[in-house]
Amino acid sequence: MQTPDAGLSLETITVGAGYDPASAGGAAKPPAYLTSTFVYPSAAAAKDLHAAFFDGAATTAKGWIYGRLGHPNLDIVEARLAALDGAEDTACFASGMAAVSAALLALLGPGDTVLMSRPIYGGTDALIGGELPRFGIRGFGFADGCDADAIRRAADEAQAAGPIGLIWIETPANPTAAVVDIALVARIADEIGVATGRRPLVAVDNTFLGPFVQRPLAHGADLVMTSLTKYAGGHSDLLAGGLSGSAALIARLKAFRTLVGSTLDAHSAWLLTRSLETMHLRTERAAANAAAIAGFLADHPKVASVTWLGFLGQGTPARAAFERQASGAGSTFSFRIRGGEAEAFRLLDALQVLKMAVSLGGTETLICHPASTTHYAVPRARREAAGIDDATLRVSVGIEAAADLIADLSRALEAV
Repeated sequence: MQTPDAGLSLETITVGAGYDPASAGGAAKPPAYLTSTFVYPSAAAAKDLHAAFFDGAATTAKGWIYGRLGHPNLDIVEARLAALDGAEDTACFASGMAAVSAALLALLGPGDTVLMSRPIYGGTDALIGGELPRFGIRGFGFADGCDADAIRRAADEAQAAGPIGLIWIETPANPTAAVVDIALVARIADEIGVATGRRPLVAVDNTFLGPFVQRPLAHGADLVMTSLTKYAGGHSDLLAGGLSGSAALIARLKAFRTLVGSTLDAHSAWLLTRSLETMHLRTERAAANAAAIAGFLADHPKVASVTWLGFLGQGTPARAAFERQASGAGSTFSFRIRGGEAEAFRLLDALQVLKMAVSLGGTETLICHPASTTHYAVPRARREAAGIDDATLRVSVGIEAAADLIADLSRALEAV
């Protein structure tokens, strides 16, 4: 990986790091290397490149081998993402769930357990609860990510079933914006390591806020997972996922990625590189819009509650953790309509500017009904215990004019 200048700001790194125009005929922007394979300059260079990739052998040969193993666009975007996350290295995957799957399957083995915060993204929940048990891996959850005793009780339950190989947390949670104290979880991981001789890795899903707002590695996490489809991609036109951490840890994950074939393709990597250049601008604009819309909804008589991070109660453990580990409230939150599914659906069907779709972090404002979409596969009892009921709606605020979005919501609420 090409290491960017540590003295540069993140905004500058996202524009130029990891790319030398001289390597592409002076092109100001990186070209998209749309090729599946690369020609060797000589037979000896081919041998050296393979020895370097598979055995870590020292070599002076420069180049790439095959798209599944790596390519120039991947090197560029991974260098920039590593800098954003404050990591030694980053591995990019073909989707967010490809990254989640790699972390869980590469770092865990039969008999291991996963300790996880709840709620988490529905796909991750389904993978841990529905698929990992076939590999002899079980998940155990805790609901209050700021309550040390609750986390320790869940850890004891998990440890009784098998060694905890990984602690997976999502903060803020999707879609409830529940906060998990990253530093607290890291300390509990240390305690487990002292008590058992094996410290579980702490992995944080940072999709809801992204690196310009929250950098989990700085608070004790070992691994950061981000669905790069969302704020990093930012235009709802690509699928990608990323894992950032130490060089040794990411090397394990890249080796797994090569074997299962989940490497991010060149075109998506090129699009992602383009999008990172404006990520900080989009993040700021969307967050400002979200603050205005959350305020409007909080005052509306047909809205029962709004779970925007900016509304966290002063003096609460969640507020304290949020202020320590994040620099802003982001632009995705949920609210509850007065009523249930019927009222929520009437609101959704009446909207004209907001788009009804899953995903988040794009330039356009998206809204969905989590219970029937993103968290449909989560058992109802567990879903409702986590605060995701039939009245819950999730909104990902984009960069349109806030006044237009508020006017659209106001009209739609009249239909409820």
